Amino acid sequence: GHFTKMVHNGIEYGLMHAYGEGYQLLSASELSIDVPSVVKAWGHGSVIRSWLLELLALALDHDPQLAQLRGYAADSGEGRWTVEEAVRLGVPLSVLSAALFARFSSREDDSPAMKVVAALRHEFGGHAVETA
Repeated sequence: GHFTKMVHNGIEYGLMHAYGEGYQLLSASELSIDVPSVVKAWGHGSVIRSWLLELLALALDHDPQLAQLRGYAADSGEGRWTVEEAVRLGVPLSVLSAALFARFSSREDDSPAMKVVAALRHEFGGHAVETA
């Protein structure tokens, strides 16, 4: 059970980071995009709909630009364990490894993508967030 939970959490790292990068790209666009509305629309019939996306929509309801959050997301160990096992077994995990390393860089960086990750961790797990 522990190994399967570890893999689950590694996948979670990758999904959250993908949503964060999408949010950051939409937010940076010169187009006039209502990002919270787009996120909500994606939750209805889109191939990327998920509970995590619903939680992102809730977080954006509270703070549409995530301005009150610092883009810091700790790693609680499961992501490291996942990557360590991948190295041990010779299994390439490029997405999950990148998501883990992004958490390391969040200690220095305050990116919109990592604000999404921080908001999602808070929404589903009650993880502490750092305020801006």
